[in-house]
Amino acid sequence: MRKNKLTLFIFIAFVLGISAGYILNTKWINSYNEQIVKSDFQVKAIQANMAAMADTTNNAQYPVLKKELAKQVKIRKENDSIREKKLEPLTLLSDIFLRLIKMIVGPLIFTTLVAGVAKVGDIGAVGRIGGKTMLWFMSASLLSLLLGMILVNIFKPGVAMHLPLPDSHVSTGIQKGALSLRDFVAHVFPKSFVEAMATNEILQIVVFSLFFGVATAAIGEKGLIVVKAMDAFAHVILKITSYVMNFAPLAVFGAMAAIIAKQGLSILSTYAIFVTEFYFGLFILWLVLILIGFAILNKRVIGLISSLKEAILIAFSTASSEAAYPKTLLQLERFGCNSKIVSFVLPLGYSFNLDGSMMYMTFASLFIAQSYGIHLSFEQQASMLLILMLTSKGIAGVPRASLVVIAGTIATFNIPEAGVALLIGIDPLLDMGRSATNVIGNSIATAVVSKWEGELTHPIINENNID
Repeated sequence: MRKNKLTLFIFIAFVLGISAGYILNTKWINSYNEQIVKSDFQVKAIQANMAAMADTTNNAQYPVLKKELAKQVKIRKENDSIREKKLEPLTLLSDIFLRLIKMIVGPLIFTTLVAGVAKVGDIGAVGRIGGKTMLWFMSASLLSLLLGMILVNIFKPGVAMHLPLPDSHVSTGIQKGALSLRDFVAHVFPKSFVEAMATNEILQIVVFSLFFGVATAAIGEKGLIVVKAMDAFAHVILKITSYVMNFAPLAVFGAMAAIIAKQGLSILSTYAIFVTEFYFGLFILWLVLILIGFAILNKRVIGLISSLKEAILIAFSTASSEAAYPKTLLQLERFGCNSKIVSFVLPLGYSFNLDGSMMYMTFASLFIAQSYGIHLSFEQQASMLLILMLTSKGIAGVPRASLVVIAGTIATFNIPEAGVALLIGIDPLLDMGRSATNVIGNSIATAVVSKWEGELTHPIINENNID
C-alpha cells in the first residue's frame, strides 16, 4: 500500500511540476528566456558575418562585429545566470535527491556484489554468469544501435526539419569522447578504490568488487564473516534508500518544474518531429525488449514491467537511471531474481547495457549528418555503429555522456562537431526517455540471466519489510 502511495505521489508531483514550470515560464522566466534566444540569434548572425569576411585585418567592420559579439555573449551569460538563480530553489530539490542517491549507489553496489560473488563461490560459475551477461549486453547494445540507425534512415528528421545550422566553428562546450584504448582502460580499472567510490565510477567499483568477492570466496570459512557483514551492510543501505525515496516526489516536482520553466513548451513544437520520432523509436525498443523477454520469461515479463513502474517514473522524471538503481535492485529481488545474480548483472548493466542511450547515439549522430546534408553510405554507417558500440562502454559516469560520445564519433566522419548544438537544448527532454529505457533494459537482462541460471523463483512479497 505504501509503495502504491509513493508511486501516486510521484505521478502527482510529475504533473504538478509540468504545470508549475509552464506558469513560471510564461509569467516569471519568459523575459530572460526571450533575451537568451535573442542573444543566441545575434551571436549566430554576427559569427556568420565574420566568417564571410575575406580580409579581417583591413576591414573596419571586423573589430565592430567582434565587440558586438562579446557584448551579446555577455548578455546571454548574464540572463542565463539570473534565470538559474531564480530557479535555484527548484533545482536544489532534485540536486539534493540525486546527491543522496549517489551517496547510496557506490556502497550498495560494493556490498551486494561482493556478497553475491562470494555466495556463488566457484570462480568458474562467476565466469559462466559473466559470459551470459555480456552476451546479452552486447546483443542488446547492437540491437539498440541498429534500431536507431534504421529508424533515422526511414524518418530522415534532419532532412524534414530544415533547422538553421550552427556555424561549423562554433564551440558546443561538449568535450569529445576519447577513442584511445588508454582512456577506456582508465575508465575500467581503478587506481584507487577510495577514489572510485568518491567519484562514483561504477565500472571501477564493479571491478574491485569482483576481485574482493572472488578473494572472499577463496578464503573459505573465514570469508563467511565478510559475507554476513556485507549482507547486513546492504540491508542497512536499503533501509536508508527507503528514507531517501520519501523525497522522490519533491525531487520529481523540482526537476520537471525547472526544465519546463527553462525550455518552455515551445521547444517541443520546434523539435516536434525529432522528439516524436525518437520517442516512437524508444517505444519500438521497449516492445522488442519485452517480446524477447516474453520468449524467455513468458507472461512474467509483464509482471516485471509492472513492478518497475515506480523506478521507471523516477528515472524518467529525474533524467537519471542511476536515481532508480536502488529501487530497481529491490524490485528485481522481489520479482524472484536471486540476489547474487541481481548484484552481479545490474551494476554491470549501468556501464555496458544502456539500451536507450545506445539507440539515441546512432539516431542523433545520423540526424546531425542529415541536417548538414552529408550522405553516409551503408558501410560508413555500419562503421559508425561499431565505433559507438566500443566508445560508449564505461563512459556512463561522464556528464552528458551520450553527447560526449556523439561529439567524438561524428568528428571521425568529418561531420561538424558544432552540429551537437542542435541537440543541447532538447537533450534533457530526450535524456528522460533514455534513462527510463535503460532501467527497462537492465531489468529484463537481469531477469533473463536469472532464468538461464535456473535462479528465478516466485515473487517475494515485502521481504524483510524494507519499505
